[in-house]
Amino acid sequence: MSADAPASAVDILRETDFDFLGRKITGKVRDIYDQGDKLVLVTTDRHSSFDRIIAHVPWKGQVLNQVSAHWFEATKDIVPNHVLAVPDPNVTVAKKCTMVPVEAVVRGYLTGVTDTAIWTRYGKGERNFGGVTLPGGMRKNQRLPQPLFDPTTKEAAHDRALTPEQMIAEGFVGKDMFERIRQTALALFARGQELAARNGLILVDTKYEFGTDETGALVLIDEIHTSDSSRYWQRETYAARVAAGEEPQYFDKEFLRLWFRDHSDPYADAALPEAPADLVQELSRRYIQMYEQITGRKFAYGATPMLPRIERNLQSYRV
Repeated sequence: MSADAPASAVDILRETDFDFLGRKITGKVRDIYDQGDKLVLVTTDRHSSFDRIIAHVPWKGQVLNQVSAHWFEATKDIVPNHVLAVPDPNVTVAKKCTMVPVEAVVRGYLTGVTDTAIWTRYGKGERNFGGVTLPGGMRKNQRLPQPLFDPTTKEAAHDRALTPEQMIAEGFVGKDMFERIRQTALALFARGQELAARNGLILVDTKYEFGTDETGALVLIDEIHTSDSSRYWQRETYAARVAAGEEPQYFDKEFLRLWFRDHSDPYADAALPEAPADLVQELSRRYIQMYEQITGRKFAYGATPMLPRIERNLQSYRV
């Protein structure tokens, strides 16, 4: 933990229960209060992996909320977003929108290890991604000829990577709306890459979520360019490391996930061991480092204790 952290740095936002805000919906990381025309989104310190909460990471919620606020402000000239106010370091008050069931994934580099990752699919012979055909002979972590819009569906069971034609044919989105989302996502990604480069970062890939307002206008919702929704590499060392056959230098958050995989069966065990305190503190430090490099600003720790602070800052949103 940074020496600048307050003495009560162990204060962790595990959950909230503000009955004065209306109906609560508990997400993986956020507590969402539905107020009809707007949502009060409280980003907690819950850390999710293996489809469950594996730890609570000090300051993570504030980092995610404020990184998103930073990027929403920096991109509002491209597309309207859902932000109405940020009344607390951990809270965004957002306009309630109708969700578009498309996860707008944009990829700038040939990378990834999961089944849906572009490098995995490329290695299996796939060449057409989002309507763009890639040449053969490309190497892992190579920059793509152009950023690719490679969307997936948003479904309860699991998201699927479909071609634009399939997505339209299955009724997820109309042709005109699909094109609006594609153009907007690529413009947001271009802005993200431009601003990240100024702070020594490569924005590798990301995902956006959109909704529509009462007029049918497209609105950017959820989060944008956070370290949880995006992959970043260090720009300064990228070329040399890739040339040497090494992985690019990145913000590594996997070490805690790997610890659980080595010490339990996280998908099957009813109860998991407690995350080691030193690993949790290291992850907290890395989230703060991410905030500072992504935004170019020093992290300002929110006042503690957190729950009374948040409650005070949300009094004007009583229902």
